[in-house]
Amino acid sequence: MTYDHIAFAIADGIATLTIDRPKKLNALSQQSLDEMMHALDRVADEGARVLLMSGNGRAFCSGADLSAEGRGGADAARDMGAGLESGFNPVLERLVRLPCPLVTAVNGAAAGGGCGYALAGDIVIAGRSAYFLQPFANIGLVPDVGATWLLPRLAGKARATAMMMLGDPVPADLALEWGLIYQVVEDAALMDTARAMAARLAAGPTVAYGLMRQGIAMAMNQSLTDTLRMERIHQREAGRTADHAEGVAAFLEKRKPVFRGA
Repeated sequence: MTYDHIAFAIADGIATLTIDRPKKLNALSQQSLDEMMHALDRVADEGARVLLMSGNGRAFCSGADLSAEGRGGADAARDMGAGLESGFNPVLERLVRLPCPLVTAVNGAAAGGGCGYALAGDIVIAGRSAYFLQPFANIGLVPDVGATWLLPRLAGKARATAMMMLGDPVPADLALEWGLIYQVVEDAALMDTARAMAARLAAGPTVAYGLMRQGIAMAMNQSLTDTLRMERIHQREAGRTADHAEGVAAFLEKRKPVFRGA
């Protein structure tokens, strides 16, 4: 597939996906989402050990492209849920199911569905001028792309409800205070910081990271007993990896481990 709305590359174990529609503040059409789905499938297929996702220009992603062109013509407006089922939700599902860590570098607006994708990151790093916005009430819609599931878990019910109903932007510093994101850096340092984080994770124990992602997601919706059982299963799998053996050897030899991602 030729990519027109995104840029995608894999090098040194790092997959980099950049939403690349800067003139539209990286608003997403069905074509954009199709390209993202294709690229995200390549992350696992081509053995990337981390994914770094960002947006080109003044925004991370401003959400859905609401123009007639972006919505596939006027008829597409009859069922706003159809666009979620055909594009936005499958992209989010792919991000959640990645077998490796996801780092999101948020510049400018992360709005609507773009907010959901930004906060799907395991490590979310925002530039100082970034903000997170649930604008749906402003156009008579409801939050989507997992917002009603994720935001109360990250920020608590009161903050999440206000964020959704009032439609006010949450600046990066406030998002950090609320626990929505991991780090805020100056805008000029955003990509260098995010790339350094991606490189650090790419050099880590990839299988264990993937199991951590699964475990965190599962533990948010199950009992302690079920979580303990899950941890045992995951620990057994991690304990059989070459990276575990290398980690123990490095510890005993008092040196830095060299993980291979297997």
